[in-house]
Order: sequence, then structure tokens, then C-alpha cells
Amino acid sequence: MELSSPLKPTNSPIFHKTHDHFSFSSSLSPFPIKTQFQNPNFRKPFSLNPKILSAIDSQEQEKLPQNSPQRLLKELSQRQKFISPNKRIPPKRFILKPPLDDAKLAQRFLNSPQLSLKQFPLLSSCLPSMKLNNADKIWIDEYLLEAKQALGYPLESSESYGDDNPAKQFDTLLYLAFGHPHCERTNARHVRSGHSRLGFLGQYVLELAMAEFFLQRYPRESPGPMRERVYALIGKKFLPKWVKAASLHNLIFQYDDMDRLVRKEREPPVKSVVWALFGAIYLCFGMPEVYRVLFEVFGMDPEDEECQPKLRRQLEDVDYVSAEFEGKKLGWQEVATYKPPEDALFAHPRLFRACVPPGMHRFRGNIWDYDSRPQVMKTLGYPLPMKDRIPEITNARNIELGLGLQLAFLHPSKHKFEHPRFCFERLEYVGQKIQDLVMAERLLIKHIDAPGKWLQEKHRRILLNKFCGKYLREKHLHRFIIYSEEVIDSYEHNRRLRNPATTSVQQAIHGLSYTVYGKPDVRRLMFEVFDFEQTQPKAV
Repeated sequence: MELSSPLKPTNSPIFHKTHDHFSFSSSLSPFPIKTQFQNPNFRKPFSLNPKILSAIDSQEQEKLPQNSPQRLLKELSQRQKFISPNKRIPPKRFILKPPLDDAKLAQRFLNSPQLSLKQFPLLSSCLPSMKLNNADKIWIDEYLLEAKQALGYPLESSESYGDDNPAKQFDTLLYLAFGHPHCERTNARHVRSGHSRLGFLGQYVLELAMAEFFLQRYPRESPGPMRERVYALIGKKFLPKWVKAASLHNLIFQYDDMDRLVRKEREPPVKSVVWALFGAIYLCFGMPEVYRVLFEVFGMDPEDEECQPKLRRQLEDVDYVSAEFEGKKLGWQEVATYKPPEDALFAHPRLFRACVPPGMHRFRGNIWDYDSRPQVMKTLGYPLPMKDRIPEITNARNIELGLGLQLAFLHPSKHKFEHPRFCFERLEYVGQKIQDLVMAERLLIKHIDAPGKWLQEKHRRILLNKFCGKYLREKHLHRFIIYSEEVIDSYEHNRRLRNPATTSVQQAIHGLSYTVYGKPDVRRLMFEVFDFEQTQPKAV
């Protein structure tokens, strides 16, 4: 009987061509063949010389037509083979996409909620760039009532308000405020961008609110201790304490215990949410509501021992303060609910009295008042035309404005050691904060599609101290700064001393403008008189 074998020669020409190169053992084992490799790990064979491969492929590609898709795919695959393995390919989110054509871009902006409110352009610019989707509405239905209850707002939907009420958009902005960069909802572009824009605005709202409050509460204190008080209340190190007091920590950290998180994981989300939250409250309800949430909901106490400034040598203040500050400390309710009388000289009369001491009238009629004040007022476009009931109100305002300008140009080296408040420091403090807020509002309206981080960098570069002093010097106003006789030569011939002084005077002018005429005049000074956007910063 003949055994059939798999190695039996066949009539195939391939077999006859290759079988001469193989040799087989003459002894056949009765047991089946079993390999000894349990986990075979074969090395990848070395590829042939690229030149040989290209020669073989070129012969194959000659058979394909020039525009054949197979030919193009093969060329592409061959190119990808020889890319260096150490070269890292960037993630897809960093790969540039082709820009939208003009028609699609115009349609996208026209359909955006950011262009829906003509009455409130700043509020409109902070709305999300697209309508909220189902995932957003699920979070709103589940958590928004808890947030509104913790903040002390009515639980019904804000959509019930009229179109002329900015509070109609509060639900949307409150949702964006809790979409911090460390939650899962931030993957959506409209949530991420909307939250960062609200936070960009909210940080300057908080700074201005605290500056106005402490300037009126402590009318004799210099800005140095005030900045320490502000930091002890709204510094990022202390914000988690206030958030937990308001029972908002569970909405920020829905899956984590805030107390068990390390500081670098706890503070950035809390800071981001608090800033965005106050940006939303400011846009919908104004500054009085900012004070209520700060001191009533969060429970901030300016008299707490942790909020007190460091002990330092205080200069004796022998000058009077305005009668409304004498013998008492104003509370947050008095600051929040204050409304100026009908015939008030200024837009913010009490803030003006807190920054400009009554004793400034002793400088009325001095050499600076006759020689320099008219030139300064002409350069700044003062006095502004106002419709007053009687001309005496206009004359009184112009006199106070002139004294305030003299205070804004009064360097601390002149009278500070004998009269601590007779210098530009308090006006400079409020001017710096209102300048930041006005520029932030301008950038938000001007760049409605930009994220908050980009706006923050642009804001910082436009308002660099060296630029602020430069704008004042370009108007030749630095010649009117009042120095003491001992240091005047040093400041006039040393730019390292002169430039910071001109920056301070420029910010003090903005502070005076805000207290006398209000925020519109600050915009006029910044963008028409000083032209803050003349020096275009480097591309961000």
C-alpha cells in the first residue's frame, strides 16, 4: 500500500522549479510534529533598500495612468513609510483647518446669540457663540435651581422677564459661569469661550467694587493697606472658603470632595467660577448686586482679623474728611444702595469726597491754578458741557474739577509727609481699576469671537505701565506734575523715576474723570484724548 504524503511531488511547474533547493530527512517520525514555541515573537524583517523598492514601484506605476487614484495612494503610502519615527505628529486640535468662506462666516455670526441684543452690546458680546444644545439644557434642568437658591435669586426661569430687562439672560450666563475649564462640559467651544470671557470681565468688576468700597469705608487710609485688605477677601487663596460658605462647592466639584483636593487642583477652578459668576451678576443686575453677593451670600467680613493689613508706621493725618465719613465706617449696604441727589455736582459724589479731601480748597488760586490748570483742561477737553438746573451748580463743579486736577498732578514728594492725603495716590487707585474695566469692556465688544485668555493677554499688553506714561508724555502733560524742590531735578532728568510718576498721574486723571463725569468720560479720555490703541501690541 502506497502512503500519500504532503511532500509528494506534483506536476506543478512551481514545485519542479523550487524542490531541488530543499532536503528532507529520510526518517519519518510516527508522532505528529509539534513546535516548541509557546509565544512566538518574530522580528520584523529588514526592508529592502529604498532605492530597490522605488525601482520596483516605478515599474508598477508605469502601468497605471497618470491621474489614477491608485497611483496617488501608492505614492502617498511610500512617502509615509520613510517619515522619521522620532518625529511627533501634532494632535488634531492643533492642526490648522481651512478658514470658512465669507458667506459661511457671515451666516455664523448672524445666527450667533452674541448679535441678538442691540440694547445691551456688552451683555450680548458675553453670550455663548451658539445656541445651547441638549447637553447644556440637561445641566440647567438639574443644577441651575440649586445655584440660584444658593445665590438668593428667584427660582423661576429668567426667560419670563421682558426683552428690555438684561436679567432675561441670567440663566444662560449663570450656566456659563459654572463651565470652568476643569469640568467635562468645557469640551464644547461655546461653553469654554463663554466662561473665559465672563471670567475676564468679572475679575475687573471685583477689583473695582472692592476699591470703591474700601475708599469710602476708610477715608484716611492709603492704598497700600487697602490692597492688602482686598487680597485677604478676594485673593484666590481665600476664595474656596467663601464658595463653601455659599454652598456652591458641590456645583464646582461635582465628583470630588473640595477639602481633599490639593491647593493647585482646588484654587484654579474656584477662582475661574467666582470671576465668571460676578461677571454674569454685573451684566444682569449691576454693581449693587455684586456687593450683596459678596457680603451677604459669601459672608465676607471686612473686620475679620485675617483681613487686617500689616502693622506699619502711619503718618499722622491732621486734615479733615468730608462730613459723611466723620466718626463712622460705611457698611456695604450704604455703599450699594447709595444714589446721588438730583442736583449732585458729580456722577459719584461720595467717591469724589473720599478721594479729594476738603482741604484742597487751600490750593485754590495758587500759581499752578492760574498757570497750569487752563492748559491741562484745554488738553483734556474740560470742562464738559453739562445741562444743569442753575449755573451755580456748573461753576461749583468746574471749581472742584480744577482742584481735583491739581490733586491728580500732586506728587507724594510734595506734601505727603505733612498731609498724607494731599497726593494722587487715592485717585490713582480708583483710576487704575476703572481703566482696567473700561478696556476689558472695549475688548469684549470689539472681539466677540475671541476667548478670554487671548483677551487677557491683549489687555495686559495695551495697558502696560510704560505705555500709560507714554500717552501722558506725548500730550506734554508731564511738565505740569508738582514735585518737591528736593527731588524735581532727579525726576525731570531720570527716566526711571519720571516714567512711573507719569503713569500714576495718567491713572489719577482717569480716577478723577470717573468720579466727576462717570464711565463715559473715562472712555473718551482713553480712546479719544490719549488714544490707548495707537501702539498696536505684538500679535498674541
